[in-house]
Amino acid sequence: MSKVPKKEQVDAEVSFRERVEFAVVWLAVRGMRLFPRGVARSVGKGIATIAFHGLGRLRGVGARNLKLAFPEMPEVERERILRSLYRRLGWLLAEFCLMPGYTPESASRFIRYEGLENYLAARERGKGVLVLTGHLGAWELSSFYHSLMGMPMGMVIRRLDNPLVDEFVNRIRCLHGNRVIHKDDFARGLIASMRAGETVGILMDTNMTPPQGVFVPFFGVQACTASGMARIAGKTGAAVLPGFLLWEESEQKYVLRFGRELEVTHTGDSETDAVTNTAAFTAAIEATIRRYPDQWLWMHRRWKTRPPGEEGIY
Repeated sequence: MSKVPKKEQVDAEVSFRERVEFAVVWLAVRGMRLFPRGVARSVGKGIATIAFHGLGRLRGVGARNLKLAFPEMPEVERERILRSLYRRLGWLLAEFCLMPGYTPESASRFIRYEGLENYLAARERGKGVLVLTGHLGAWELSSFYHSLMGMPMGMVIRRLDNPLVDEFVNRIRCLHGNRVIHKDDFARGLIASMRAGETVGILMDTNMTPPQGVFVPFFGVQACTASGMARIAGKTGAAVLPGFLLWEESEQKYVLRFGRELEVTHTGDSETDAVTNTAAFTAAIEATIRRYPDQWLWMHRRWKTRPPGEEGIY
């Protein structure tokens, strides 16, 4: 009996519901592309407003996280931050739908670099570059723009539950040379990339569980955090530097900002170093969120995993 080809096997395993979900996503993306960018962003904002009012559970998680991170902040200000975040997510939805039509010239009208010299210097070392990033600003647009400008990179991504949507989304992400490294092939793929002197971006701001995650402070509260970047940096000598695409209201532009290379601690104790460096990387993310609090994805249950004996937060 002949072996079923992988694609055919996947197609056979896709459910009717997943096909319907994919059709909705495909139509939404295609439909958004019919609008000029300004109109598309307004449509995205409208969708986000509906989501803000309609998805009470997510809004509640966001409010809980903001209170945890900024206990001294007036409640009215925390709500303003949450509303602003939803608006920016609506914009990001529009940008993602429009990305396939962007050119270096068109995208550079509303995106600029800052600190690109930091990235280029890190890349010149030849040991690979780990871009420390998170769900902050326009994260989907950041790696896309970098590839559009001739500097493709790898991206560590969790597979979407719907395989058709996953393939569709990744095809857009990788239009200009980017490549996806799935989390289930994390260590091997990342080490190979660093040895080849490549660049890989890692979203390091999501909740994890031990042993992949270690507990480090995040807004003064212990958060289980992926230690893979710290371990790979320690093993390969790769450069680690922050990189975020943030909306600057005064300019009405996105700025893709690369910070200075972060120091990676090497004491000879790999486990201690993993925790120390993970804490330092997390502190760098927190510092950026504090500067742009209405651009981080507060609806994620970031503090879900608790240290032994601690009560749940959500």
